[in-house]
Amino acid sequence: MGDQAVSTEVVTCRRCGSRNRVPAAAAGRPRCARCKGELAWIAHADDSSFAEVAVGSPVGVVVDLWAPWCGPCAVVSPILEQLAGEFAGRVKLVKVDVDSSPRIASRFAVQGIPTLVALRDGREVSRQVGAAPAARLRRLFDVATGS
Repeated sequence: MGDQAVSTEVVTCRRCGSRNRVPAAAAGRPRCARCKGELAWIAHADDSSFAEVAVGSPVGVVVDLWAPWCGPCAVVSPILEQLAGEFAGRVKLVKVDVDSSPRIASRFAVQGIPTLVALRDGREVSRQVGAAPAARLRRLFDVATGS
């Protein structure tokens, strides 16, 4: 996974339905090539790409520290992706598989998963450990924007 910083995700624009390639790391905010609307920014990072993808983000970040075998992680993931769409242009969702990224798991002192961390300017400003309702997860996105 060490090449994640240069990878792209394909995101469907919520406004016009156009499919767009969105890089994991960029200086600006992703916009739809067709309608110029802001796109959900969802990226994957690992030990080698986290600094570029998350810490260097031009917008607030919600880090989803998860594992493929984790049931509660699977429950919150679609909610986080929906919120990333609602907060398009203001928050980047960065997903980190803790099993393959032990340095990031250690950096955030992960004791249970999912662990969700809101970052602003690369610094932790809020945290949620364990699955939570959509309203509480939305608060993490609010905090990441500075609201």
